Amino acid sequence: MPMSQPLSQVQGSAVTGPARAQATRARALPIDRVLLRAFLRFAGRPPVRCVLPNGDAVYEGSGEPVGSMRFRDRATLYHFLRAPEIGFGEGYTDGRIEIDGDLVEIVAAAYQPVAPLVEKLFFTARRARQNSLVGSRHNIHRHYDLGNHFYRLWLDERMLYTCAYFPTPEASLEDAQVAKMHHVCRKVGLQPGERVVEAGCGWGALAMHMAQHYGAHVRAFNISHEQISWARERAARAGLGERIEFIEDDYRNVSGTYDCFISVGMLEHVGADHYRDFGAVIDRCLPAHGRGLIHSIGRNRPARLNAWIEKHIFPGAYPPTLGEMMPIFEPFGLSVLDVENLRPHYERTAADWLARFERQVDQVRDMFDERFVRAWRLYLAGTSVAFRIGLLQLFQVVFARDRFNGMPWTRAHVYA
Repeated sequence: MPMSQPLSQVQGSAVTGPARAQATRARALPIDRVLLRAFLRFAGRPPVRCVLPNGDAVYEGSGEPVGSMRFRDRATLYHFLRAPEIGFGEGYTDGRIEIDGDLVEIVAAAYQPVAPLVEKLFFTARRARQNSLVGSRHNIHRHYDLGNHFYRLWLDERMLYTCAYFPTPEASLEDAQVAKMHHVCRKVGLQPGERVVEAGCGWGALAMHMAQHYGAHVRAFNISHEQISWARERAARAGLGERIEFIEDDYRNVSGTYDCFISVGMLEHVGADHYRDFGAVIDRCLPAHGRGLIHSIGRNRPARLNAWIEKHIFPGAYPPTLGEMMPIFEPFGLSVLDVENLRPHYERTAADWLARFERQVDQVRDMFDERFVRAWRLYLAGTSVAFRIGLLQLFQVVFARDRFNGMPWTRAHVYA
């Protein structure tokens, strides 16, 4: 058989065993092209070339495509057509969808605006897993307890895993994360000696910042064992043990009263059906002069998280709209004082994380495997894209008791 002859053209019984299976996978039927063309038209004709398993290209966009994606077998193609988000994510992770071009630009191009009917038919997301006391621990363990060494490879030196705040486009990620912490503290007017409770403290950087730079006394709650262990060790080395108490427990078990309630990057893991419970925790914590800040990924309209990300990366996560956040405040006499959207800053943050991840990719592969590398590459690329094109927002909401009038009249203090 000539080496140049495509397997799809091999006839008869000369091909057996693995070779016959390979021929079956490579063969493209006319219906494959018809269905793929129809899907691309319904999806807004994205400028991405799709290549069938036998090498035939399908392109419905206008102008030069930004890149190509190739389906290695028909099963992957049909999985993608039935459920594009999960189908693409799982196909790319397993190496059954190959990308030719810049992954970020291809993902951005693929997310063309689509008609509501098409979104309902093809992009129905999974139901987020429940965030009960037990469920939350399982969901958080799946993501945050992958190992501190893994996150040290590509986060900033203080291990902040939330949106940074870039005061200038030239700022480094390290400088932007410090600026974010100052931004949060100034927004709530944090004063020396005040008591702060932090719900979801990550690796403890913000708690340490509030204690070290603002003289606050902080109780920080987190259910990730890996993160809490890291935070306690760092606080002890910095001599901040008397000002900070890191507690390995769920936010629902917060007790005591505090001047400020802070939550940065945790509301996404609470679940909309628990927002009133979240508000009740805030209500019992804050006295008459109490105020707080919630920093959360969000959306402009209700929609579940990307189905592949919820299944494989962030189980139980849900980004709320501002309207969906209101049950935290309205039932408990809490006034929303300020709302800021830092969406461009999260696009830049995720892009920096991706660049750092790629520089350490060989170590990541040694720690895990190639599937893990591809999954996290796609997750970080997709996150940057989602904020670039407005699928996701980043809300900072400042609130206080309804009769509290102690906040400054202008925002000048935030940018001092």
